[in-house]
Amino acid sequence: MIISCGEALVDIVDGAPLPGGGPMNAAIACARLGVPAAFGGALSTDEYGEMLYAHLDANGVALNLIQRTDAPTARAVVEHVPELRFTFEGDNTADMQLSEFDVAAVGPGPHILHGGTLAMFRGKTAETLATLAEQHEGVVSLDPNIRPQILDNDPALRAEWTGFHDRWLSNTDIYKGSDEDLAWIFPDLDPAEWVETLLTAGVSAVIVTRGADGLSIFTADGEAQAVSQRLDVVDTVGAGDTICGVVLASLSESGTTSKAAVRAMTLAGWTKIAEHAVEAAALTCSRPGADVPYRHELSW
Repeated sequence: MIISCGEALVDIVDGAPLPGGGPMNAAIACARLGVPAAFGGALSTDEYGEMLYAHLDANGVALNLIQRTDAPTARAVVEHVPELRFTFEGDNTADMQLSEFDVAAVGPGPHILHGGTLAMFRGKTAETLATLAEQHEGVVSLDPNIRPQILDNDPALRAEWTGFHDRWLSNTDIYKGSDEDLAWIFPDLDPAEWVETLLTAGVSAVIVTRGADGLSIFTADGEAQAVSQRLDVVDTVGAGDTICGVVLASLSESGTTSKAAVRAMTLAGWTKIAEHAVEAAALTCSRPGADVPYRHELSW
């Protein structure tokens, strides 16, 4: 099972609520690609929370790890001005309330654990998931998915974020970050040093995305690359989550579900995954919202 844990929220796009949240999108991406996937997080019992629960269920995502709460659903107002911009409305919301997490609820492993974005540093959820990431014996994947609009205005919050990031990093096997994310995380390092720092910390594969310029996957053996398709972009929401979904689904399908197996992956294997990831992300970008692709829509 691929367990994607963190927040589910609503994106308000042109006044309409759409299901969103990086970890939820990643879980749905895995499920639409045909691999067993679960979402772990706290969902509200309000109208938006019911919508999110139904959305996960309709996409075949396992619901065993969801905790329900009366706290309201967080909202992200999405604007294109022309760059993508988020205004976050999330004080004491449901995504912050996750207080327990029993992986055994989805059956025997080995499970792949994935997390990141807002739940990595907010409320009870941050501590619950950091503890889980530290103790998980299987593959751990992290996509920090930085939200500068929230973190840049509060130095104390940024320091807290760093503490949770470091706890995740201590047991992370696969680390995905955009070039913008990595510049924010490592402001004192040159781009060439980002990957070296993460590999030295024990990460087995570092995925660096560069928007229209594609992505690279770095390991101790070198670099695997894939170039993005050229297309008319409608919306970039969910593209990074699609990439995470493809990577994790590919590992699950191939039985690469242990830390040792990830370390043993060849550059040829990573190149194939990278090519699949950019194809799927391009399809997500060709339509509005985090509408990640189904397996039958892809050439592979």
